[in-house]
Order: sequence, then C-alpha cells, then structure tokens
Amino acid sequence: MQQSSNHNSFFDTQVLGHPAGLFVLFFTEMWERFSFYGMRALLVLFLVSAVGIGGWDWPRENALALYGTYIAMLYLTPIIGGQLADRFLGYRKAIIIGAVIMTFGHASMAIETPFFLYLGLLLLIAGTGFFKPNMTSFISVLYQDHPEKKDGAYTIFYMGVNAGAFLGIMLCGYLGETLGWSWGFGLAGIFMLLGLLQFTLAHNIFGDVGLAPKLAGQSADAAQTIGKDEEPANPFTTVDKIIMFIVSTGGLVWTINDPLSKITNFNLLKFGDTDISNGTIIVSLLLFIYLLVSRVVRFGKITRDRMLAIMMIASFIIFFWASFEQAGGSMSIFAKDYTNRVLSGSYALVFNIVDIIITVVPVAIISYVLFLLIRKTYKAYLASNIILASSFVIIWALIFWKIYANFNTYSYEISYPVFEQTKVDDHGQTSQSIVAVNALNVPGPQAEITERTTVIRALSDFAPGNGLHIIDLDKKGNNFKMIDPMKASEIKESIEAKVIRKKENEIEIPATWFLILNSLFIIALAPIFSKWWESKFNPSLAGKYAIGLFFLGTGFAFLAYGASDITQGAKTASVSLIWLVLAYFFHTMGELCVQPVGLSYVSKLVPPRMIAFMFGVWYLALAIGNKTSGVLGQQIDRITDQYSLSAFFLIFTIIPFIIGVIALIMGKTLKRLMHGVK
Repeated sequence: MQQSSNHNSFFDTQVLGHPAGLFVLFFTEMWERFSFYGMRALLVLFLVSAVGIGGWDWPRENALALYGTYIAMLYLTPIIGGQLADRFLGYRKAIIIGAVIMTFGHASMAIETPFFLYLGLLLLIAGTGFFKPNMTSFISVLYQDHPEKKDGAYTIFYMGVNAGAFLGIMLCGYLGETLGWSWGFGLAGIFMLLGLLQFTLAHNIFGDVGLAPKLAGQSADAAQTIGKDEEPANPFTTVDKIIMFIVSTGGLVWTINDPLSKITNFNLLKFGDTDISNGTIIVSLLLFIYLLVSRVVRFGKITRDRMLAIMMIASFIIFFWASFEQAGGSMSIFAKDYTNRVLSGSYALVFNIVDIIITVVPVAIISYVLFLLIRKTYKAYLASNIILASSFVIIWALIFWKIYANFNTYSYEISYPVFEQTKVDDHGQTSQSIVAVNALNVPGPQAEITERTTVIRALSDFAPGNGLHIIDLDKKGNNFKMIDPMKASEIKESIEAKVIRKKENEIEIPATWFLILNSLFIIALAPIFSKWWESKFNPSLAGKYAIGLFFLGTGFAFLAYGASDITQGAKTASVSLIWLVLAYFFHTMGELCVQPVGLSYVSKLVPPRMIAFMFGVWYLALAIGNKTSGVLGQQIDRITDQYSLSAFFLIFTIIPFIIGVIALIMGKTLKRLMHGVK
C-alpha cells in the first residue's frame, strides 16, 4: 500500500539519531495524550462533584457506568478506523480526520450541558478510532527499511505518550479543580487543536509515506495473499457472519444501555416488567466464545494452538484492565473523598518543592528536544514550528502560574450561621441536627441561630471581617469550599460566611494530581524493566503476566489496608495519601510487565492474513476489561454500605492474585501452544 521511495530522504534530517519526522509524530501524539488523559482525569470527578462548585452531583454508580462505557468504546472504534486507513484513507489523512473530530469533542465538553457532554464523548470515541491505530502503524511503515532503529523509535514515541499524559493530567486537572471544570476540558481541546495544526503543517516531511492507497482494493487483496507455507484460507461462513452480527449488536446495545438506563431511566433492554440486560450480555459472550472456538478448530494444529495461546493471553488482560482502570474511577473517588490532601507548614513546603522538580525537569527536557527539532526544520516547516513553540509558551506560563498559586494559597478560619433542626421519621421518632443557613434551609421564627467555624483555602487575600460565600460539599458540615461570588445568588446551597483570621499557608493537593504518578513512575521505571527483560532473569510470557497481576493486587492491598479504619457506609474520610502513592507505584510496575508484550505476541503468533481479525479480538478483550472496570467500580457504594470501603478494594486484591496464580499454572501449557515463538 505504502511507497518507500522517499524513505532515504526521510532519514536525512536527524534529531537525536532519529529522523526529524519522528518528532513531529512525537509531539502530535503528546498533545493528543495530553488531551485524552487531561479529560479522563476530570470526567468522573466532574460528574460526582457538588453542583455548587460546577459539578453535576451524579450518583457514583451513574458516573462510573458512563466512564466504563466511554473507555470501552475507545478500544472498539480503532478496529474500524485502522481498516479504513489501510483500505481507503491512508494513515496521514486518518490521523488528521481523527484529530479534527477529537478537537470538536473536547470543545463540546467544555460547554458542560448534558447534550454537549454526550456529543463530546461520542466525538472523542469516533476521533480516537481514526487516530489511535494509525500513529503506531505510521512509525512501523516509516521504519520498515530500518528495523534496527525501530525499537529506539518506539521508545521515543512511548516517551511522548507518557509526557502528554503527565502534562495533561497535571494541568487540565489543576485548572479543572481550581478554576472550574470548563477550564480543564477547554485546555484539553486547545492542545488537541494545536497538535492537529502542527501535524498538518508539517506532514510533507513524511514524503509519500502514509498517503491514501492508489487502489482502494489493494490492501484488501494483499491481505488475502497466501504464502507457500501457510494453510488455506479459512473464510467466514454465513453462520459465522450471523453470529458476529448478533454478538456485536448485543454487546454494543448492552454497553450503551448500562449508563443510559441509570442516567435517564430509559432501558433499551426492558420489555414490560422483564429486564433482559443480564441475559443479553451473557448470551453475547457465550456466542462470542463459540465463534472463536469454532473458527480455531478449523485450522491446522500449529495455527490452532497459537490462536488458543492468544485467547489465553487475552483472558488475562481482561482481568488486569478490569482492576487497573479503577484509576480513573473508584481510585479518583478515593482520592477526592477519602484521602487527606491538605498539607500545611513544612509538609506543604516539601510538597511544593517536589512538585516543582517533577514538573519543571520533564518539561525542560522536552523543551530541549523541541529546540533541536526547530533548529533542524525551521526553514522548511516554519509555521508548524511556530505552533509548537507557542504551545510550549502556554505550557510554561501555566506551570509558572501553578507554582505561584501553590505558594500563595492561604487558609482562613471563617464563621457561618447554623440552627438546630428537628425531624420526625415515618415511625414517629424525632432527631435533631445542626444545619447551615441557606436558601434551602431557612430557619423558622423560633429558631435560634448560632455561629460555627471552619477552615477554607483560597487563592485570594482576605482580611478579618470580609464576607464570602461557601458551600458544604459533603452535606455534613465537614468539607467546605469557597465559591465564585458572582454565582452565589444562583446557588441555593450557598452559605454566607465571614473571615475570622488568616492562618498559615496550606495547600490542597488536587485529586487529579495522583493520576500523574502513573506516568511519572513509568518514565522512572521503564529503563529498569527494560534491562530486566534483556537479562538472564527475563521471565516467560506467563511469568510476566503473573508478576504484573501480583503487583496490581499488591497495590490494591495497600488501599484496602489504608481504608481499614473507615467506618461502614462512610462517604468521606481523611486517610494518609501514602496509600494512594504506593498503589500507583505497584500498579505501574504491573503495567510495565503486562502492557508492552501483548500486541507483540499477537503479531508473532498469528499468520499475516489473520492479523486484522486477531487484533480486533485483542482490542475487544481490552474493551471488555475496561467496561468491566466500570461495572465493578459501580459497586463502590453498595459494598461500602454493606461491608466497608476496605472490602471493596480487597476484591481487587484477591482477584488479580488468583488470576496470577492461574497464569503461573498455565505457563507450561502456554509455552507448548506457542510452538517455539518467543
């Protein structure tokens, strides 16, 4: 499909030993990951946060249902987008189309209305389908005549992925939690647009690589080519196609119906009083397993065994991602509602210094790479380089503002009016509680109003006696936040308060900050794991998966232990942040054991003419794992109410350990099924 005539000229302009064009892809992918992870960090927190601070105050179950469906769909659309690029569009046009669609998606989410939220998620899912599979394919084609440089190219590219994730979570998360959710969503859209522009303005650097195939059917015909040593083709039968249609329709409807039925009470799978949701997904899964098995048994022994090996690997990966993706769901809720994120005095100073180092050093390194790229290409691609340079001017400005804000956030002791309220339940029992005075809680003429005090943090300089408006986030008088005075009259929960005195400087770590630990630990640990895989102690495939699952379970064990003192049914708590840090550390080590090896083995074990189908199966396994993470995460309130939050995290401790043991037990079988592939 692709031409290679310009490959030599592509390698003429070098930056750090690689073609300058690789770094165009590096920065394009970096800004796309910036946008994706920045939005992902905010989505669940935005949905479950109080209305008074711009959130939608959704039940956690609803938010996690939508989150699970969103991340699952992100792994399904690339199956279609990759095929369209191979057959009709070419990688270059597919990337641009995907980036345009995702830019509109981020812009839609910044509007913060139900219609535009759902439209934005839909556009992001569609755009990812065009963008995600074709960036890595682009590199593969560019380096097809230089295989000795391919590993280094993918390493550099992977650093761009993690750099974008790191910056997106840090800056979008910080703006979203401190200035307003639309600021975070909007920033994600701005950098998606900048990434699109810099790629579009520099795309000629790739020569003729990535252009649309001249003959639309060329790729499809080539895919049917059978080598001398391969088995005859195994085409899909009519029954296969019918089953595929039933499975895809049933699975898609169930995936969409899960959040839809919870958010709107409109159930696509309920007929009268009969809800067939569970039956639909069970039948779809059973038919899918039957389809795979029925196709596998039609092949010769070696191909059949290798495909069975892939199915085993895919089943391990489902369980891994079902637990790992709690990061954007239940773990974000744990950071927001159950973790003590307030630091003062020397602890605040130490955190600020550490935060500056881990922020400034990576951005300085990437800025140096940008300088090298501009120095080599500024004449030929001036407009693209101006866009890139402007992007980093914005990044540095935001970083300096964030540093300033952290050192200039003050704590204030404030007072606010309350009164005692008497309630009578259905059994005639009376109870009394202290409630704050606001538009929803108006005291009667006989009520006695008294003053209570609390502490808030704000990036503003108030004097004693100054008035302000606050909101009770947890509805229990334990967690207050100042709100925009311009919007106070619109918010019925708004409470009028007065400043008593300024306290010592305190900082509140954003809940999204903990998500950057994954990217930070990947950057720090990836070289160590790479050396491990190259040493004589390199584990087998099953060993890598087992170790990864054990690391994952250990991370959740720390969370379960940290949450052990939280009372049954509690909606808020204040446990040490060290448990989250340790959890992300072990989860990242688990990811480094599991993530890099899966796609590699699919490409090694499957005959070339079946690669598209099996990659589709692989992405489907990832989608199932990610959707399962949302389904399991929805149980957080139910399990916390019936047992404890510690019991919830204990589930994600036990399951990975069990699957890890199974992986070890199946190690010899897996090795035998691969027939010498390493």
